[in-house]
Amino acid sequence: MTSAKADILARIRQANSQANLGFQAQPIPRDYHRSAADAGVDEATLVDLLVDRLIDYRAEVQVVSAADLPHTIGQVLGSARRVGVAPGISQDLLVDVQGDVQPDSIEVPPTELNELDAVLTSSAVTCALTGTIVLDGSDVCGRRALTLVPDRHVCLVPRSTIVYGIPETMTRLAKDPCVPMTMISGPSATSDIELERVEGVHGPRTLQVIIVDDA
Repeated sequence: MTSAKADILARIRQANSQANLGFQAQPIPRDYHRSAADAGVDEATLVDLLVDRLIDYRAEVQVVSAADLPHTIGQVLGSARRVGVAPGISQDLLVDVQGDVQPDSIEVPPTELNELDAVLTSSAVTCALTGTIVLDGSDVCGRRALTLVPDRHVCLVPRSTIVYGIPETMTRLAKDPCVPMTMISGPSATSDIELERVEGVHGPRTLQVIIVDDA
């Protein structure tokens, strides 16, 4: 007995042989850009590229210094009454938050997460070319439910974690390939058969990104 896939491939090979096409497998070129340097993109342009992609996805974006980060977080969260925070986020960053700060834990059920006005996490690595933020389930990124259930996600993106393309993104993530990765490209959105865009169906309706110059 052979699998359906093996049977199909065998028939294709037989047909190619009978047609005398002389088909031979060709090597796949892998000379794509693996870093910003390969693409001729400097650090300033890299951040500008990421900001452009995020805005195109309808995310709200700010670029701030590390010194201004606590004040910026307080402003962004504004009047949020209940704020869920990834357990690894430093309390020093939350001094200007006016609402009730609730560090997340596995014991908090998803039904309670739905009562939060906003959540605050950091990120593991971000791809500028595609505008994709990756969370790896670590303490600073939080568990997956924390960033999928509430309607508003405020995400910190350290400048040192921004890379150019997907190859470099996956290289950084390959250090621990078993982590539960969540990839975010803008607020949650979907379109029905009439192409009517609806936001907030599969995750947060609002994504606010704070890029931190951590140099």
